[in-house]
Amino acid sequence: MSHTVTVGLDGSRESLAAVDWAAAEALCRAVPLRLLQAWGDDDDPRTRLVDPATARGWGERTLGAAERRLRRRHAGLDVETEWTSGDPVEALCAAGDEAELLVLGSRGLGALSGFLAGSVSLAVLARTRRPVVLVRPHDRPAAGEGGAAPVPGPAGDVVIGLDASRPGDEVLAFGFAAADRYGCGVRVLHSWAVPTLYGPDVTGALPMLLTEVDRDARRALDEALAPWTDKYPGVPVVRACRRGRPAQDLAEAARDARLVVVGRKNRRTRVGGHIGAVTHAVLHHSPAPVAVVPHD
Repeated sequence: MSHTVTVGLDGSRESLAAVDWAAAEALCRAVPLRLLQAWGDDDDPRTRLVDPATARGWGERTLGAAERRLRRRHAGLDVETEWTSGDPVEALCAAGDEAELLVLGSRGLGALSGFLAGSVSLAVLARTRRPVVLVRPHDRPAAGEGGAAPVPGPAGDVVIGLDASRPGDEVLAFGFAAADRYGCGVRVLHSWAVPTLYGPDVTGALPMLLTEVDRDARRALDEALAPWTDKYPGVPVVRACRRGRPAQDLAEAARDARLVVVGRKNRRTRVGGHIGAVTHAVLHHSPAPVAVVPHD
């Protein structure tokens, strides 16, 4: 792994927003920023009708313009550029697996509607072994003054969606480290449901059952967080443990978040990798940037 932040660039408004966010993140991490443009040579008629030399010329001009723009805004930022042809998913996955972080742009569906993650983004999210952040166009950070590192995203805390029964240390490590860099707090959200043994209708369930499930969930959450609150004593932590629906609760918490962090289980199926129902829903409904962190 190289100590870089890599961002996919195609010249669109969405990818330029991702470049701005990635530049701020690279400055916060004190690592170089790598701009990558992958020209697809698939069945898209737009790519079949363009010869490689022309495509490369377009790509290099796009990369050059983005690099000059970044150098004007962030004098202290180390910028690298790369143009490649081939399968964009393969290129982005390979680049992401080599970097500390991969950043991609995503079309917004409105102030409260969240992302429209395209097939390339979803395929990369499902396959890469490193964290990926999806950024919407309106999530651009303000430019830094004199090369100072701006804080990525809007004001707010880092929201971490966690399954306390199967916590991923990688997810917590990413979220707490981000909050420590940004100088903000962490809100950890764990939503639990009544065990399926009792069915979806809990009107007849004993109050003792709900109390017991809630107590066990809070204990599991505290145990999962203990190593990270010890490691980052200066990061304020708010715990939210309640009965609810994870995707819906995370979408609501994301409205005033600086960054939303969710996990993706490393697993393969017959049809390839997938990102999970909750993560998929959060991607489509979070108005804040979303970091998807693979974990075992």
